[in-house]
Amino acid sequence: MAEQLKNVYTEEYISNLANEIEIYYKKFEKKSFIKAIFDKPWEHLELKQRMRHIALMLNKFLLITYEKQLEILKPVSTKFSGFEAMFFQDFVEVFGLDDFENSMKALEVFTIDSSSEFAIRAFILKYEDKTLNQMKLWAKSENEHLRRLSCEGCRPRLPWAVALPKFKNDPSKVLEIIELLKNDKSKYVQKSLANNLNDISKDNPQIVIDFVSKNLGISKDLDWICKHASRTLLKKGDKKILKLFDYGTTSHIDIRNFKYDSSVNLGDYFTFSFDLNSLETLGNLRVEYAIYYKKANSTNSKKVFMISQNEHKTKNKSFIKKLSFKDLTTRKHYLGEHFVSIILNGEEKIKRSFVLNDTSN
Repeated sequence: MAEQLKNVYTEEYISNLANEIEIYYKKFEKKSFIKAIFDKPWEHLELKQRMRHIALMLNKFLLITYEKQLEILKPVSTKFSGFEAMFFQDFVEVFGLDDFENSMKALEVFTIDSSSEFAIRAFILKYEDKTLNQMKLWAKSENEHLRRLSCEGCRPRLPWAVALPKFKNDPSKVLEIIELLKNDKSKYVQKSLANNLNDISKDNPQIVIDFVSKNLGISKDLDWICKHASRTLLKKGDKKILKLFDYGTTSHIDIRNFKYDSSVNLGDYFTFSFDLNSLETLGNLRVEYAIYYKKANSTNSKKVFMISQNEHKTKNKSFIKKLSFKDLTTRKHYLGEHFVSIILNGEEKIKRSFVLNDTSN
């Protein structure tokens, strides 16, 4: 089993943190700090709770003003990177909301080796216009990490983050930042732009359709952003977005030799295959399949998976796929009738049932 993310904070990690802090703050009580981190509740805390706990202990053991705390934490933060270093940003979120200027400067530093995308949202909620003005300045920065933060931090549906319900309802201010960045050459920034637009599409699909309509065909990078931003709409089979990407009718295509497992055992793979045939070239195709998973209440929940999206200049094409039915922390499977379907350019063409069994007993 893979190691849980929360276990990244080992005694060695926290000791290294304490040692770095002591370099800049001679009064730092390292042993007491480490002991306070690994207190009795620690074992029961999840990842973000552990980040918060570290942030709280930093404040408890740095017995100086917030501004001076930051002057210590900023150089210390350069020795740590990745998601696990986000307790620096969490420190700002908890203790810096009343000091906007110093907090913005700190988040600028902390985002370089990690990301301030979570912490900035607290400032958006408290100082919306002021924070967005700062993010627009970051959007013009020479540093791709700051440009990426300006976009990632205002995503309406950023996973694991506090919600921004106002932007879900009306993303117009978010779009102002997207417009500043849409021609960015950094793939890191481009991915953030596409994810932000994809978030917007879940609540305001027409806004993203309009964006794609205006920007598709301008440049290779913008085409990539538009396509990746449209992935949810494409999965839903939205006819407007399918048309923009030239996914037209598939009435000229037959699905033949559809073979699939009529039953599959829990923990095994479900396998299926099929052929696409036509009297003319197949053309521009988005080929997907859907699994209608049985839920605990005996209804079915549809999940769409990509197989291929390409221009096919041949008259036939064969596909074979397999899908694991092993229980995961993110998905529990329920025994009984499931369904599999084949989707061409957003249109469900064929649907069949199969049974999930449990042979462990």
